[in-house]
Order: sequence, then C-alpha cells, then structure tokens
Amino acid sequence: MQQGGFPEAEVFEIKKINYNSPIVFAGFVGAGLAGPLSVGYIIEKLQLEEVAYMRSKYLPPSTVFIQGRLRHPFRFYSNKKGTICAVICEITLRMEGLYTLVAAILDWAEQKGSHEIIILDGVASDSHDGKAYCAAEEDLCRIMQEKGISMIPQGFITGIPGGILNECILRKIQGVSFLVKANHKKPDPLAAATLVDAVNRAYQTNIDTEDLKNQKDKLGVDFKELSEKYTEDRKADAGMYM
Repeated sequence: MQQGGFPEAEVFEIKKINYNSPIVFAGFVGAGLAGPLSVGYIIEKLQLEEVAYMRSKYLPPSTVFIQGRLRHPFRFYSNKKGTICAVICEITLRMEGLYTLVAAILDWAEQKGSHEIIILDGVASDSHDGKAYCAAEEDLCRIMQEKGISMIPQGFITGIPGGILNECILRKIQGVSFLVKANHKKPDPLAAATLVDAVNRAYQTNIDTEDLKNQKDKLGVDFKELSEKYTEDRKADAGMYM
C-alpha cells in the first residue's frame, strides 16, 4: 500500500541473484555502531554485492556520505552463490512504522528461502569486555555456548532488532542476536571485531578482523556524526540492557 506515491515499505531489488537458503546478517545503528560496523566489514571481506535497498515513507529523509561517496542508507547484499546475505542500515529509525519495516525485511528473507537471520548489535557500556553474547531460543543458545558465545541471562532488546526477533518467533525463520558491550559515545571497532569473531566461530566464515581492529581513528572521523545522532536519540529511549 502506498500513500502519496511513496511505499509503506518496499525492498526494491536492483540485481537478480539465484538464492540458495541464505543466512542473513543484519546490523542497525546502536551502541558503538557495532552493528553496521561489523556487518559492513562482513560485506567488504566476503565481497558481497548490493542487490536491493529499502524504500519506505517511514525512513527519515536522510542519505549517507562516507568519504564523499553517496549511498542509500538501508541496503541489502548477497554473495554470488546466494548463500550469504546482509542487511545494513546506517541511519537511526523512528518507532513509527517499525513493524512495517520489520515485516518487509522478513518477507524478503523468506522469499529468498532463508531460515535464519542473525542480528549483530551493541549494548551501551563504558567499556568493552571482549566477549560476545547470544540471545536466541534455548536450544540454539546451548549450541552457541559450546562455541564460546555466552547466553544473556536476562535483559531486553528494543527497536528494529527486537521487532525482528519478535516476528521471527511467529514465522518459520530462526532469529538470533549476537551482542557485545560497546562504547555508548563513539564508534567502537573493537566491539564490532568481537561480533565478527563470534560469527566466525558460529558460521565458519573465517574473516580476518585485524583490519577492523586497526580502524579506530578512521572510523572515529567517518562515523562521528552518526554516532552522535545515536547518542542523542538514546537519551529519549531506554534502549537495550543486559
């Protein structure tokens, strides 16, 4: 359904891929920008190709410039084999229309035959402890613990990550969240690297994280404005804790 010619939420495809039950990694703006930093790094290292982007009247009228290069802020990627996909959003999202966006993401994932979506995110903290935590159904948490990823004993997840996990419970798709403690004031590449290391252990992706760990100064400049915007928005939202 469209209002004023602009869609409620539409995944607009720009490239055709033959998908093969892909796992989907997703990263959204949160503490330390751990989600988009880690997913962006996965996209780069696995050489995923942009295949679609989100169009929605619920997205703020913003665009993203990184080192002067314009790109759509809400993008979808895939590898050539169609076995690994990624969703990345580099703008903060309002609560209004959130479930419409969530439904569009999961509709797209189900249409591609995906049975698992993994959200990578940060939890606001004064310091990073080098550990990754997992939120998922009990059986999967037990498997992740065997891979060195601790289960979160209690807490809550809000925003689009929480919406996706809620909707996954109702669909035939497994929702998982990997979380790390991340700096709540500035980009945290070490936290993002810990997320990628957790992905390596759980999904055998074998991504070298050294480049990400060494990007502290560069990321501080490139993502300073986005990090400050998240910090401002967080003051009005309790966010996530564990």
